[in-house]
Amino acid sequence: MSPEALLDPARLERPDTLVRHEPFPFMIAHGQLPDEARNDLDRDFPRYPSAGFFPWDPADCGPAVNALVEQLTAPAFAKRIGERLGIADLGQYPTLVTLCRLMNRRHGTIHTDSKSKVVTALLYLNPQWPDTSEGCLRFLDKIDDIDATVVPELPPLYGEFAVFKRCDNSFHGHLPYEGERRVIQVAWLTSEEEKLRKTRRGKFSRLFKKLFGKLDTRYGAGRDRNAAHRD
Repeated sequence: MSPEALLDPARLERPDTLVRHEPFPFMIAHGQLPDEARNDLDRDFPRYPSAGFFPWDPADCGPAVNALVEQLTAPAFAKRIGERLGIADLGQYPTLVTLCRLMNRRHGTIHTDSKSKVVTALLYLNPQWPDTSEGCLRFLDKIDDIDATVVPELPPLYGEFAVFKRCDNSFHGHLPYEGERRVIQVAWLTSEEEKLRKTRRGKFSRLFKKLFGKLDTRYGAGRDRNAAHRD
């Protein structure tokens, strides 16, 4: 299929799209990717051997994923998201794209995201998901209770899209999960300096995990289900 048809902002207007402004602004939109792109995106998603989010590098990805990233970060798409969340001219902010293929059980602790983020978007790409709540995104109204959900949890399935405004109470996370959990994350940041800093940190993390992946797997594997960190 044509790469230009991967992401259509009009799909955000589907009747089953959920937009809430309390306890913080967020949107959950279903079916944001066409079925006919599944195989191309599966083929072109990076084969990271380590768990976690890593800065997007076009050399890691095939053409379908790179085209999708370009469309996710386009100013027109950001403008549509900003309109739904009540943020003027979201496209003015620099974007940081990170991709994740694998999760360890230490990931997903409750947090708000850092103050350097204005908005965070998560586009999921798993072709299927086991019959479990583990690894499913939860928006919460408490920082110390993973069950304090404000809407039903979101399985990380192909085409599911979640986006939220970073606030001091934008609590989110998921139950511990180990395995494949494909997601493209786009963060609109407060400055280019923050983008550079986070990119450098992400590249260092990728190198560290490449060298010490087994230690990373063991670290935090037994974390409490309500574990949290502020940002």
